[in-house]
Amino acid sequence: MGKSAKIVTIILWALIIVSTILLVSLFVNISEVDTDPVMGSWINSNLVWGYILVAIGAGVAVLSGLFHMFTDKKAAKAGIISLGFMGVVALLAYMLASPEIPQFVGVDKFIADGTLNESVAKLVDTGLYAVYILLGLAVLAVASSSVMRLFR
Repeated sequence: MGKSAKIVTIILWALIIVSTILLVSLFVNISEVDTDPVMGSWINSNLVWGYILVAIGAGVAVLSGLFHMFTDKKAAKAGIISLGFMGVVALLAYMLASPEIPQFVGVDKFIADGTLNESVAKLVDTGLYAVYILLGLAVLAVASSSVMRLFR
């Protein structure tokens, strides 16, 4: 086992130990009283630790992806093509989206408190169109793969 593998193993064991200690402490301090400040602080501590673990995981994933992209020219080209494709899909979805606020029961409450306006409606519509476009492309890819296999 190399030196870096040993360091990673030690870090992983440290994360597991801290997580276990926090979880056991939470279970020990569980109370029937909802307003118990000790239990609330342990819940908050576990939530913060969860956020830290998610941030560490996301950071490692992004950094390893960037490292791989910068060390492998073929991966860099594929990454740039993927980013370009995502940009085209997002632009197409945004151009198709409408800023019209949908009418449904209770919409007045969301409009009155400002959580729903034309820009929010346009972004939601953009997300929906992006999902529809990607779903359509996925179905086309599966169907064309099956058809191409028949001709081979």
